[in-house]
Amino acid sequence: MPRLLAGSLLAVTLLACTNSESGAATRAADAASLKPTAAGPTAAKGTPADSVLAKADAGRILGSDKATVWMIIISDFQCPYCKRWHDESWAAIKKDYVDTGKIRVAYVNLPLEMHRNAWPAAQAAMCAGVQGKFWPLQDALFLSQQEWEHLQDPTAKFEAMAAALGADVPALHSCVQGSATRPLIQSDIDRAAQAGASSTPTFFVGGRALVGAQPLAAFREALDAALAAAAKPAAKPAGK
Repeated sequence: MPRLLAGSLLAVTLLACTNSESGAATRAADAASLKPTAAGPTAAKGTPADSVLAKADAGRILGSDKATVWMIIISDFQCPYCKRWHDESWAAIKKDYVDTGKIRVAYVNLPLEMHRNAWPAAQAAMCAGVQGKFWPLQDALFLSQQEWEHLQDPTAKFEAMAAALGADVPALHSCVQGSATRPLIQSDIDRAAQAGASSTPTFFVGGRALVGAQPLAAFREALDAALAAAAKPAAKPAGK
């Protein structure tokens, strides 16, 4: 898999959530640490492939394993701008780029402190991922964000959504209550920080980074450019 090296960030500070007083991240970042490894899951080295962490990690990856271009989504389920991007752009990107086998997508959690239910939502989604339900639940979480964002305890709401998607609710409940995926979420936060991402949503596409709920056209441009670059034959060493 090619390395994802982020260039200058296209900051759209008014369309991103951030805990930082300086607004959206604007420094160059290396996104290589954010993408899944060649083996698949990004859980700790030596983690058994059938473990909860490995299943949760693999569950938030979508697309053909033959795709050479990655799109990394760094997001917060309670961020209104993440919802905006999801509602306006995700379906089209999934249809035109993921379902067609052109790209692979990985979701990286960055639950911000300002959002009281962002961590519970991330845990519910990652535990759903253990059962292969991450992506359906992430859709449901964003679509219903206004119904749960201010709840004192969103557990029942999240479990009802998971049940509607056919998840094993007792297993999901046990996973969440036992904080089984918390290490993976914390690892996401740490890796996002190392890559220079302090705002949500932030995206890494090929060699570019985009910050905020930018228009669909901006993502099509970045994705098409990354795909075109990946399709070019590697340059032969001089003298050969």
